[in-house]
Amino acid sequence: MDIRELARHLNVSIGTVSRALNGRADVSAETRRRVLEVATKLNYTPNQSGRSLRKGATHAVAFLLQPHPGDHQYGEFFVPFMKGLQAGLAERGLELIMVMDQPGGEHDRLRRVVEARWADAIVLAWTRRRDPRIDYLSEVGFPFATLGRSLSGGTGYPSLDLDFVRAGEQSVARLAMRGHRRIAVVGPTPELNFAHLFRGGYRQGLSHAGLAFDPALLATGEVNEAGGYAGALALMKSPYPPTAILFNNGALALGGCRALGELGLQPGRDVAVIVIVDSPLCGYLSPALTGFSVRLEPLGRRLAEMLLAAMPRTAGPDGQQIIREVWPLALIARESDAAAPSLTSAADVWRGGTLEKEA
Repeated sequence: MDIRELARHLNVSIGTVSRALNGRADVSAETRRRVLEVATKLNYTPNQSGRSLRKGATHAVAFLLQPHPGDHQYGEFFVPFMKGLQAGLAERGLELIMVMDQPGGEHDRLRRVVEARWADAIVLAWTRRRDPRIDYLSEVGFPFATLGRSLSGGTGYPSLDLDFVRAGEQSVARLAMRGHRRIAVVGPTPELNFAHLFRGGYRQGLSHAGLAFDPALLATGEVNEAGGYAGALALMKSPYPPTAILFNNGALALGGCRALGELGLQPGRDVAVIVIVDSPLCGYLSPALTGFSVRLEPLGRRLAEMLLAAMPRTAGPDGQQIIREVWPLALIARESDAAAPSLTSAADVWRGGTLEKEA
């Protein structure tokens, strides 16, 4: 039912219905009560796109999230991030709405947000190296900001990213100083830009430490517990297993630690483990996992500030500004990245389910 049908049902003008629904003072209390009662009874919902066209703004920002298949822990990262994002937007009278899109789809919901004008701007996460969502929004000129960088869209939009390159370098340097020579990575495909950046930092760290890059030490899988489990299992059952593993997030690390446990191996004793980016759970495992961390609420609030600075209606007195930042990740040292005495020699190999020294 649209507003015309509601007005006909009530035998009043469309203007009267609109003023009653919007709480205008020039409508009597009895008329407002009757309009609201009938609207509720008939399940009337205001046409948001029509209201947007009349008002010129929705006063809302859409956060578009594409969770990866089987990823059950994305909430540990995105919920506090969105709390900060919402707080930053609320200071300027904007609401945050979340739109869930399908992984690897045709971005139908993104197009729907733009074409139906459900929001005044969009925030994207899980940016790809080449991201068709960014290309689309840049082409149609719809305001947006990204959590993460991309090669798409040039520099014409706000972006806030974490310094995955530096985290990769630091991880390898820390482990190399502790005697590790075979350092592996378990993470998603480098199509995701953060994974690409991290692998670049990892390779730079190997080079600085005088270690050769071995593609056999890269395990690629879904960003979830199953991906971490399968990746760690494959690495540790290889002819020359790593002495240390870098997991690209907490869910991967959780699955990886399960695999290590099934093989009779313990993080920090038999295999060093570092997590990038960690989750609160990492500090409560036994042993607690060393990881890189970031304060997520301030991250969300800052991206809200950057988006607002780029939008014509909310820009400051100096006009629109495009701000792009990369935030550092802080290393939280715990118990899982000590030297691994049972695997520090390249002569240690996997033999039929037990670790043995080669003669």
